Amino acid sequence: MIQIGNVSIPGRISLSPMAGISDSPTRRICREFGAAFSYTEFVNTDEIVHRASKALKMFRFDPEERPVTFQIFGNRLEIIAEAAEIIQELKPDIIDLNMGCSTRKVSLRGAGAGLLRRPILAGKIIEAMKKRVSVPVTAKIRIGWDSESRNYVEVAKILQESGADALTVHGRTKEMAYTGLADWNAIAEVKANVKIPVFGNGDIKSFEEANFKIKEYGVDGVLIGRNAIGNPWIFSEIKKEDLSWNEISAVILKHLAWMVEDFGEEFGLVLFRKHLVKYLSGLEFDPSWKSELLELREWNRFEDVLLSDKRRNVVAAI
Repeated sequence: MIQIGNVSIPGRISLSPMAGISDSPTRRICREFGAAFSYTEFVNTDEIVHRASKALKMFRFDPEERPVTFQIFGNRLEIIAEAAEIIQELKPDIIDLNMGCSTRKVSLRGAGAGLLRRPILAGKIIEAMKKRVSVPVTAKIRIGWDSESRNYVEVAKILQESGADALTVHGRTKEMAYTGLADWNAIAEVKANVKIPVFGNGDIKSFEEANFKIKEYGVDGVLIGRNAIGNPWIFSEIKKEDLSWNEISAVILKHLAWMVEDFGEEFGLVLFRKHLVKYLSGLEFDPSWKSELLELREWNRFEDVLLSDKRRNVVAAI
């Protein structure tokens, strides 16, 4: 059992935050298959302090998801601290500062990975958040801005000294974005230099690999991001390739039902398309069947097509 402040984490493999992906239904389906905890998508602190309804809706969660971490991003200390205090009213278990987003519109504004270039400010932000909230405060970082400024140990030490209760380290620089390979030796180096829990993130493709990374690099836990999309079984010993179509389709329909419940029928189906593509990855099927599913905007029609005779050509790929 890992402790983040006063919060007990019931496992070592969790779902990484992903913009446009890790909404409540997705977190729930991953939790059901063993994800120890999860994060909301990151939310702009400027919008939070104005109590924008769209921003606050991003923090909706089901009690089954607990422990749940609210992730925020911004570049102004006082705004971030105020935002943390506001969202504490929504009763998260943990609040996380995003210091890893590599997109230009975030990082070049000095938010997300942009804070890696101002570690002293990042530390002061953590201090300010800690003064305003009673829940644990964590941060998710990358190993540096670029190959010439891999300052991950310095950043980690400053954040620990500032009161961070845990850190997640994505083993790439901002400039790498999602290219190349994650540097797990750098993640291990962070763990060796701080006393708070450290979670590693990057390139984990299976449950077995997740456990190997924990043992090999000494981290307290790992986060799985892109490889969990359409594969919630990755958090367990269940292998997707060993499942029958009936088992896979049942999970697809459960996940979609929650999407429709949260976002409405038409929008829920549209949002689910990116998940469906990944659920169907690794299967063989008639492409026209998949194309039809991706065009549908009515729940009943989707279910009919998914489970119709057209699926007879859907078999697990060898």
